[in-house]
Amino acid sequence: MTSPVSTNSFTQRLIGAVALDSTIYEEVEADKSALGQAMSVVLLSGLAAGIGSRGLGGTTVSGVAFITIVSLIAWAAWAFVVLAVGGRLMPEKETRVDAGELLRTIGFASAPGLLRVLGVMSAATIPVFAVTAIWMLLAMIVAVRQALDFRSTARAVVVCAVGWLLAVAIAVFLGLFFGPAVA
Repeated sequence: MTSPVSTNSFTQRLIGAVALDSTIYEEVEADKSALGQAMSVVLLSGLAAGIGSRGLGGTTVSGVAFITIVSLIAWAAWAFVVLAVGGRLMPEKETRVDAGELLRTIGFASAPGLLRVLGVMSAATIPVFAVTAIWMLLAMIVAVRQALDFRSTARAVVVCAVGWLLAVAIAVFLGLFFGPAVA
């Protein structure tokens, strides 16, 4: 007999994801209906980044929209890189994963990014973005370890490092060639 997958509300999942609670990531991994929630976390985190980046001066509404769209693209790219690297090249014996599981867990790993909205205060922008980037990377490690059923956190760190570098490269590429001009 199986128990219901969704035992926590969206808000509880957000709090658990921010707290790096591995049971929340396991719950999200197993809940196929949580893809919309994961996408919402990514969208809200991207929106928070766009708003928070106004603390650096000059970010327009189109710039905020652009940052949000790039967040979605980076989320999908990151999930597929992690699927390839962690699920195909570096799996453990217990690793069973699909793209949906990674999209859901990685989406919730964006939850600390919601705090980037605090970057709107110009004195706080750089520290807020630095702290949340590290926090999101730590959340990603937990998410990947749970989604790929890794026993080794070190293996999840390597997979995340590769995925994170690719996501950053894509974001920089898109920003350089398609982003709004910076004044």
